[in-house]
Amino acid sequence: MESQQEYKFKVIGTRPIRHDGVDKVTGRAKYGADISLPGMLHGKVLRSPHAHARIKSIDVSAALALPGVKAVITGQELPELAPGIYQMGEIPINPQYLSRNIMARDKVLYNGHAVAAVAATSPHVAEDALALIKVEYEVLPHVLDVRKAMADEAPILLPDLRTSGTLEKSDKPTNVASQLRFARGDLAAGFKAADVVVEREFNTSMVHQGYIEPHNAVAQYNEDGHSTVWVSTQGQFSVRELCAQILKMPSSNIKVVPDEIGGGFGGKTTVYLEPLALLLSKKTGKPVKLVMSRSEVLRATGPTSGSYIRCKLGATKDGTITAAEIWMAYEAGAFPGSPVGAGCMTALGPYVVDNLQIDGFDVVLNKPKTCAYRAPGATNAALGVETVIDELAEKLGIDPLEIRRINGSQEGTAQPAGPKFLRIGCLETLEAAKSSAHYKSPLPKPDGKPVGRGVASGFWFNAGLQSSAAVSINSDGTANVVTGSPDIGGSRASCAMIAAEVLGLTAEEVHPVVADTESIGHTDVTGGSRVTFATGYAVYEAAQEAVRKLKQRAATLWKVKEEDVAYQDGVVSCVNNGQEPMTLKQLASKLVHAGGPVSGQASVNPRGVGPCFATHIVDVEVDPETGKVEILRYTAVQDVGKAVHPSYVEGQIQGGTAQGIGWALNEEYYYDESGTMRNSGFLDYRMPTCLDLPMIETILVEVPNPGHPLGIRGVGEVPIVPPPAAIANAIYRAVGVRMTELPMSPPKLCKAMAEKNAKK
Repeated sequence: MESQQEYKFKVIGTRPIRHDGVDKVTGRAKYGADISLPGMLHGKVLRSPHAHARIKSIDVSAALALPGVKAVITGQELPELAPGIYQMGEIPINPQYLSRNIMARDKVLYNGHAVAAVAATSPHVAEDALALIKVEYEVLPHVLDVRKAMADEAPILLPDLRTSGTLEKSDKPTNVASQLRFARGDLAAGFKAADVVVEREFNTSMVHQGYIEPHNAVAQYNEDGHSTVWVSTQGQFSVRELCAQILKMPSSNIKVVPDEIGGGFGGKTTVYLEPLALLLSKKTGKPVKLVMSRSEVLRATGPTSGSYIRCKLGATKDGTITAAEIWMAYEAGAFPGSPVGAGCMTALGPYVVDNLQIDGFDVVLNKPKTCAYRAPGATNAALGVETVIDELAEKLGIDPLEIRRINGSQEGTAQPAGPKFLRIGCLETLEAAKSSAHYKSPLPKPDGKPVGRGVASGFWFNAGLQSSAAVSINSDGTANVVTGSPDIGGSRASCAMIAAEVLGLTAEEVHPVVADTESIGHTDVTGGSRVTFATGYAVYEAAQEAVRKLKQRAATLWKVKEEDVAYQDGVVSCVNNGQEPMTLKQLASKLVHAGGPVSGQASVNPRGVGPCFATHIVDVEVDPETGKVEILRYTAVQDVGKAVHPSYVEGQIQGGTAQGIGWALNEEYYYDESGTMRNSGFLDYRMPTCLDLPMIETILVEVPNPGHPLGIRGVGEVPIVPPPAAIANAIYRAVGVRMTELPMSPPKLCKAMAEKNAKK
């Protein structure tokens, strides 16, 4: 294929109907909870009512005596594992901690922590059995605030935990799992050179991904030691590896079948129910299904971190940022592993800063273990940096987009972590935002309430990782594409379109399939905005291999050398002997006479990942009496590399923006003084609906990624990064109050406005 600059795409950039659409809109698609097997039992999990307590005893005898109950398991039946780190795609996993999170051993560490599980003939019997399990607890002091958890006098969650990443090693128990620092230049000199310095503190709440489909698992353990798991997951290979480690089973004995997935956003990249379903199936000899309730999803699966951040920036009169000092502590939940590292890597990504120091702390506390959530860690960090930059612009009298352009990252700029950017589109998003119809328009004034316009930028580094794909040619000249990437954002369509582009077919003539762990080579999780980039790369290579074989088959038929055969737009032709060209359909019907079927396979681990930048513009109206914020207009500008399917790119941007708006204005985990979550349902955990949002406008900027043959960058994560900061800046422009705590809910905004008026 020609280079991405020269090649004229025929399929890529068009908007075909997605291949899985009909099954989903007609209800034929099978999700995890739809799986039903002969003789299947139903499982339920008993969860802790306490935030922190020692388990003194568990009596399951009454539950086992209940008719219909076939098995009960506790944490004592899971193998004890040695501590260690296992790299699962973009997320490092400690199997010992993961096992303890799946089911508590000697202590429960958060409200909702699993304590026991039951398998019975119906979900109702299983539910009744849970009420018969007697657990004796010794309630312990708990800690829910990240700074209090770091204090010397804080209750210790994990007695064996020591801080990693420090030069001075201590044997003292701690809740600080790790710390890291990025630093360069001369911080003191940078701040001394500044004409204006702004420093603020920020607090963000723990929030959930809010996927509609709850976690589920169906497991069948066979007498020969082999087993099958059906599950809605972002990574069937990760489920296989983690179950193998947690249960000490050979990974090759576990087959994982990925069902359709009703949302994940990073929250379905690990395991909760799968090992329990396997263990219950092994114990009963029957298949076992487990499905969480919404309350269980919110109380006991991985939200993203709340955080405390201090951000200090200095700039000269012309707007040049001279120094940046950022201190961030992120909630890991009950076990180590917050995304604070990603927060440190992304905080200053859109900007050239020669003098900086970024400190990050990973802190455990009595809340559920966090998990990835769309650009994990970056939204928290951007709230601090982007609102302080807005304040710098105000004090210096510079347009907020212009100060970002003055300091904007470009090719050759050093990232906070050190490596220099290759070709990126940061400045292009700023220019597109500045020239947009939205930014040029006057502020709307619908009913006389205060209105304001805010902007913010965001950065996400994206991931590559490992992917496998297979492309096979059917006898009618169509093709199949088999990958190992669960489709959560239209990646079946994008992979089919990549194959169609190479093969000279239409998108509809390519049939994409997401395969189980025994039907395709290893593929890392659907996460990190990696699928269309990395799995698409594997599809591209596999399709190129299929083209090479098609040329070989044509050469055999024509009795010419392979180098004398050309393939272009789905047609094979002979360069120099006058043979009549053949379409792929004609050639496919003759493969049996020319060497046999044609397929191509590829496994890749691409390194040319293209980072992603976005700039958002938002207009808000604030009700000064109630503190309610109305989003009047929203525009998201993003460098998307090359939009394979523009509709799904726009959908990713709109979806991430909507989630960022929810995070900004309403969403939060609310715990009472006892450490019990009080809003564990969608009625009280307030996510935005279509009634809360305008039509989100998108502007796609295409700066091709030089590390991909088609110029592709991941697009799914950076849209969630700018919204809270952009909305905070808009609120300030409307009512003159700098909001530094998420969510900026009506009570918090009312309080801030009242405090401002009292100072007047």
